[in-house]
Amino acid sequence: MLPSVLPTESDHVPVLAEEIVSLLDPRPGETIVDATFGAGGHSSLLAARLRGDGKLIAIDRDPTVAPYFERLRRSTAAKLRLLHGEFSQVLEQLADNSARADAILFDLGVSSMQIDRPERGFSYATDAPLDMRMDPSSDFSARELVNEASERELTHIFRSYGEERYAKQIARAIVRRRRGQPFERTGELVETIKAAIPAPARFGDGHPAKRVFQALRIAVNDELGSLEAALPAAFSMLRPGGRLAVISFHSLEDRIVKRFMRDLERGCECPPDFPICVCGKQPELRTVARKPIRPSAAELAINPRSASARLRVGVKA
Repeated sequence: MLPSVLPTESDHVPVLAEEIVSLLDPRPGETIVDATFGAGGHSSLLAARLRGDGKLIAIDRDPTVAPYFERLRRSTAAKLRLLHGEFSQVLEQLADNSARADAILFDLGVSSMQIDRPERGFSYATDAPLDMRMDPSSDFSARELVNEASERELTHIFRSYGEERYAKQIARAIVRRRRGQPFERTGELVETIKAAIPAPARFGDGHPAKRVFQALRIAVNDELGSLEAALPAAFSMLRPGGRLAVISFHSLEDRIVKRFMRDLERGCECPPDFPICVCGKQPELRTVARKPIRPSAAELAINPRSASARLRVGVKA
């Protein structure tokens, strides 16, 4: 069993912690990459398995993770390095510099550390400045997107990234409202969303603003584009036998990960009517399970936020 990791005001419970440590199986002397460091929950467990002999590279675009990294650095004898930046860009730079790793982890989406800080503007439950930038130094925030994107663009974002049924109605309401006064706060946006959808839908599946806020966050941070660029870079860094683990929290992310791993696992690309393989391409990866790994009932009881988590793990041939 792993040591207990209890939540505090500034920390979060790492999702699927036992499964991550078991399947990534860090060993002394190895190099581990945590591409989404956050509050360091997963990193602390992975670094402990190195037993002071090995390296952990932490990546995060959010500069506020620095104190968490320093706390981890003081508690372990393993070599630690923190790289600030969007993970696809950092991984591509590492790969270009011939860096190699034995295990790489992605824990996608927004962290509890970010959601629980109202001033970051990620939560629809608290009135705060309309922001949603994972890197606070970025120029483009949810405020610019909501106030400047066309009705058509907003409809596309809400429908594609949030799978929002009432995307068009919500986009139209936003454009109408901002003509008189631009959006500045999350509370203003929540009220506009509520007013734009039919009354019965306000009491359906979760908070009525949930899908719109997800869509805006994904668009502001280009999360899907970053993931599609990061996966090939991460895979190229892995040594033979290296492990790649990705935790996703909605179907859009999981679909990208599933397709990426299945393509590497497939091998032969010959047309199905060919009697024998002539391309000679061999599988480059083996997935550890055909279906995504989900949190156990025990974990759900402790950490309800893990309910939508899906874990996929592949081993490089």
